[in-house]
Amino acid sequence: MTGTLLAETERVIPRADTSATEGRIAWDAVKSLWLFAMMAGGIAALVLTPSWSGAAVFVALTAVTICAGHSVGMHRLLIHRSFTAPIWVEHILVWLGTLVGMAGPFGMIRAHDMRDWHQRQTDCPPHPSHGAGFWRDAWWQLHCRYDLDRPPDFVIEPRVARDRFYRFVERTWMAQQLAVAVPLFLVGGIGWVLSGVCLRVSISLIGHWMVGHFAHKRGQQGWRIAGLPVQGYNLRGLGLLTFGENWHGNHHAFPHSAKLGIEPGQLDPGYWLILVMEQLGLARDVQRPASQPPREGLTRAFPSGESPV
Repeated sequence: MTGTLLAETERVIPRADTSATEGRIAWDAVKSLWLFAMMAGGIAALVLTPSWSGAAVFVALTAVTICAGHSVGMHRLLIHRSFTAPIWVEHILVWLGTLVGMAGPFGMIRAHDMRDWHQRQTDCPPHPSHGAGFWRDAWWQLHCRYDLDRPPDFVIEPRVARDRFYRFVERTWMAQQLAVAVPLFLVGGIGWVLSGVCLRVSISLIGHWMVGHFAHKRGQQGWRIAGLPVQGYNLRGLGLLTFGENWHGNHHAFPHSAKLGIEPGQLDPGYWLILVMEQLGLARDVQRPASQPPREGLTRAFPSGESPV
């Protein structure tokens, strides 16, 4: 295997001949055409059917799907299991995450964990590391995929893989937008559909890539993981806009934690939502940075006071 495995997710299982560096970047037609279609609809919303009501629909649905869906449901719950919730709550949150328009639940798990696995190797290619320049990385991440010649096995835990709801949503993740588009059309016409679906999805996908791009390039860094070629950085001032996903350096340091904004002043609306759910009895076993032993090689990047809790 090329590169020494420093840590790995339980879903990624390297074979004896697995290589993390031998592969090629290939155009992903479905991914690319989907984004182009959403961008065309988004431009139409801004040029042909602009309205204050359409803008309100865009803002409201973007906030709900990104915060409750992507950040809390997909990322912190389904992928990292940083808290637990009743299965009906989990299903709703993950479904909202699917509406962001990146992939279904299985596709999101695979994309996240494979990127994470790559970044934990001693040698990480420029695609999963966001190592390319701005425009090239945009093309690679938004329109392409990285195909390994000898990939590891990938096994999603049976509890998720056998879930009928997740299997259905995975097969139909693009069509799930109809659950939003039809009510929007009936109430506000085509303008609301273009704003609430096309503009929302295109902005969400591009925004997600931009956060990932810059959060692996530069920014405030409170923690480092020794021995890894890819480090995470915090993007100051974007806590409210990204619902806490901008604190990526903290996430690299404490991937198990439901709390991403761990330093004073680091706003984390996603965590606030989890706290509300906890008070309502809809979330339990909420993980904080100190809930598990520190990652191997974790050190402070600069002198500081007490460790976060």
